Amino acid sequence: MEFYLKGFLIACRGIPATVIVSLVAIVMGAAIGLLLALCSQVKSRILRAIAKVYVDIVRGTPMLVQALIMAYGIPQLVQSWGIDFKWTDYGGMAIPAVIVCGLNSAAYMSEVIRSGIQAIDKGQMEAARSLGMSHGMAMRLVIIPQAVRIILPAFANEFVTLIKETSVLGYVGVVEILRHGQLWNSSSYQTFPAYIGVAIAYMILTIPLSKLINGYERKMARKEAAA
Repeated sequence: MEFYLKGFLIACRGIPATVIVSLVAIVMGAAIGLLLALCSQVKSRILRAIAKVYVDIVRGTPMLVQALIMAYGIPQLVQSWGIDFKWTDYGGMAIPAVIVCGLNSAAYMSEVIRSGIQAIDKGQMEAARSLGMSHGMAMRLVIIPQAVRIILPAFANEFVTLIKETSVLGYVGVVEILRHGQLWNSSSYQTFPAYIGVAIAYMILTIPLSKLINGYERKMARKEAAA
């Protein structure tokens, strides 16, 4: 039992890194995802194509591969141009980790936001335009605020998913929950207690959040049924 407790406590040391990376990444993902969603709605074929290609590439490759490219591939590419570039000169490996998680999340959030915008009745846009609003103003003041309410559960689910997906960041030097467990396993050879502790640390983060999301969804369903 002592080893299981120690494995759990050591894994918990990575919780701050996991939560911080996930929080920054979900904000970044939401901002870029909104931009991609808006690009997919405009008349310009070029902007629609850019948004589609980005989503297809990011969703079609594992985040671990993206993290390795960002952490090790990009610096090597830049150095081949004669520029001395190292992530450690700009705050360490947490920077590429946040960038990768944010860019990865953006691809998924863009689809969530796009579906939320499309769920708003088209009459809302027509009514806003009839009041003299421009398309951009109508989106900003009428459509997007209503879409946010619809996509909140999916937004929260993406945050839960990000918490779990940050486990791949140990491969690029970020000492998060899984990496703490791996390091302790390497020094103690207590494999089962180490990874049980890691699993429990992740569950402490994700299960309460999932319960809150389910509660919010039930509350919204009751409101819609009563309306």
